[in-house]
Amino acid sequence: MTLGSSPSGGPTRAGGAPSYSDRVSEQRQTERRVVIVGAGMAGVQTAVSLREQGWTGSVTLIGAEPHQPYDRPPLSKAVLLGHAEESAFDVDFEALGIDLHLGREVTGVRPGAHEIDTPSGPVPYDALVVATGALPLTLPGGEGVPGVHLLRTLDDAARLRPVLGRQHDIVVVGAGWIGAEFATAARGAGCAVTVVEAADRPLAGTLPAEVAAPMAAWYAESGAELLTGARVAHIEPGAVVLADGRRLAAGAVVVGIGARPATAWLAGSGIELGPDGSVTADARLRTSLPDVYAVGDCASFPSARYGERLLVHHWDNALQGPHTVAADILGETPRDYDPVPYFWSEQFGRFVQYAGHHARADTTVWRGDPAGADWSVCWLRQGALVALLTVARPRDLAQGRRLIVAGVPLDPDRVADPSVPLKTTTL
Repeated sequence: MTLGSSPSGGPTRAGGAPSYSDRVSEQRQTERRVVIVGAGMAGVQTAVSLREQGWTGSVTLIGAEPHQPYDRPPLSKAVLLGHAEESAFDVDFEALGIDLHLGREVTGVRPGAHEIDTPSGPVPYDALVVATGALPLTLPGGEGVPGVHLLRTLDDAARLRPVLGRQHDIVVVGAGWIGAEFATAARGAGCAVTVVEAADRPLAGTLPAEVAAPMAAWYAESGAELLTGARVAHIEPGAVVLADGRRLAAGAVVVGIGARPATAWLAGSGIELGPDGSVTADARLRTSLPDVYAVGDCASFPSARYGERLLVHHWDNALQGPHTVAADILGETPRDYDPVPYFWSEQFGRFVQYAGHHARADTTVWRGDPAGADWSVCWLRQGALVALLTVARPRDLAQGRRLIVAGVPLDPDRVADPSVPLKTTTL
């Protein structure tokens, strides 16, 4: 995946020669230092966006993992199943003049000194970008038990590949998006899979009951067993013990119960955090401290489109937000960051896509039979589309995203007819 190209150079006026003020501005920029903490999608894209938009100052990108920066979605798919060895970004950091430091932890921020702290010494900055993503939640009592796994990093995927190869009995804790994707991969590898979910349905924290209910049948169709309303009491070597006393044989346990912004290292810095641990960024992704930005899974932002603050833990948010950050660092006046959230999931032979935010919708409209191979759900608010979920209906998704941006009222009866293109349902 190619994220960037070489920098475009400084601004020029008509006739091609930079003015004196342009040269002074570029000289000042060249002397400024941008430091980005976090070398995932959000951090890498911020560095690339700075160069693409003409930043001539230094750019330092610091990642905690020792691996070349890589894309995470393939970890639960191609990398996990051994169809690919890695998913490194196709970025020439040296050619872009990006100073890349890998395997380096950042332990704190001292905004008064404009420095971050690392075990090898302080790193000064003129602008700091927090892009440390999110960390998966662990299961209480599961830490240190042999055979208990998370799936977030390249090393996690590497540890799980031989587990699938040995076709262990696997227990997946959590029937969210990552749990479903891992269960799909494990069944594809021939493993016996039991998925344990504390709620009464899969995706309970993400989708309404009537939308998530049809997805429960996908587990049985794939040969996986889904246990809902089942809480884990404890894990021991070779078994998961449920609160009702049932014991599930488990050659391996994979925990997928959510994630929390990786912001503990900001404690004491003065950067405002929300109750969910996210950095409370503004509409330009600036934090409560001057010269400090936050982007991606670790940052919440105010959405005028949806009338609330959003925390979006998905790839598209990490891809889009950096453009706003780079423009603001360059001294431009970017449009407020207010995207239509988007994500996708490949599970049980189905391609599921979601765009928007349905929390304040007042009308739900189905397109097609949820027992069938392809269908969609549309959420309207005051007649306008605010979100949709599609199963094997990519055209609905593409047209629906544009309708969400337009904010125009739709005809619910025509929306409900799956044979009618969504783009033709406007009033």
